[in-house]
Amino acid sequence: MWERNHHRENTMKQFEPNYQHIIDAAYNREAERLPLYEHGFDFGIVEKIINEPVMPLLDSTYEDHVEAYRRICRCGIQLGYDCIPFERHVCNLVQGGKGLLGQAPAIIETMEDVEAYPWEKKLAEFIEKYESNFAALREALPEGMKAVGGIGNGLFETIQDFVPFQELAFLQVDEPEVYEVLWQRIGELQFSLWKWVLENHRDSFAVFRFGDDLGFRSSTLIQPDAIRKHIIPQYKRIVDLVHSYDKPFLLHSCGKIYDVMDELIDTVGIDAKHSNEDAIDTFDVWVDRYGDRIGNFGGVDMNVMTLNTPDEVKQYVRNLLPKIEGHGGIAIGTGNQISDYTEPANWIAMSEAVREWRGEG
Repeated sequence: MWERNHHRENTMKQFEPNYQHIIDAAYNREAERLPLYEHGFDFGIVEKIINEPVMPLLDSTYEDHVEAYRRICRCGIQLGYDCIPFERHVCNLVQGGKGLLGQAPAIIETMEDVEAYPWEKKLAEFIEKYESNFAALREALPEGMKAVGGIGNGLFETIQDFVPFQELAFLQVDEPEVYEVLWQRIGELQFSLWKWVLENHRDSFAVFRFGDDLGFRSSTLIQPDAIRKHIIPQYKRIVDLVHSYDKPFLLHSCGKIYDVMDELIDTVGIDAKHSNEDAIDTFDVWVDRYGDRIGNFGGVDMNVMTLNTPDEVKQYVRNLLPKIEGHGGIAIGTGNQISDYTEPANWIAMSEAVREWRGEG
């Protein structure tokens, strides 16, 4: 059972990170110490927590990049995290996420567009853009701490940066051959990026992960059969590659994706899943449904983190933890990420509630 003690007082013990706890949770083993986990740390909120600048350093020299990541790690350690989130996004090679957000037009409409796109240049572009970032991360990580992440944006998010969601539906009907080939080409691009990261930077990561929001509150965003046909095989290639390097894989996906969870677990082979919101189902429901098959990460609804007081956040966490104890690999944190609208006091309150449960209070 997790280390815990509900009767310790306020001052937190000096925390020493141990990324093995996150690895255990990802492999669906109950960790000796319940780990905290986040899909992302907003750097502005990090600055408020540690009272030091971070964002200006990320626009400066390599040495400043290293210092920025050291400060992010210090924030994580201050709050009781064994790992920090770190990824660099595929969409930054396409339209910088503008297509994904519906703020830019489709850049692929015909087979001629597919053939003319400079696919073969994108790996080199990614390396030139981000190699120093990955190197700075490696240099900054303190003993006992690693990252969770890798290549950001999964297949579904990336295709929407090429062809925004509404236009993608038209493409599926009007140009089915283009639609099918585009999934394959993007899958090949992502595989090449993942292969590079695994060959060159795997030691910086405890768990590899991408985020790919396949659903919303009531269902998947596209038909489950389309996910099975176009997405599941490409996911499997990447997850098999990650497993070939003896690393666990975590899928972050928002939404009600129960219709494809069996395929994600049994065919793709994900080791763990992150993201939940109470409007779909509370975290204990996900844990009850899948806790015997995969690790479950997340738990604390973003509305709670945004709208409630620190005391209410603490009580929410205290009420949640007994419901999920003993259900395999668990890593607790927000159901999404620490965003720019997250109150720093609520982040502190969530982490304190977990650390008090662990007996560190």
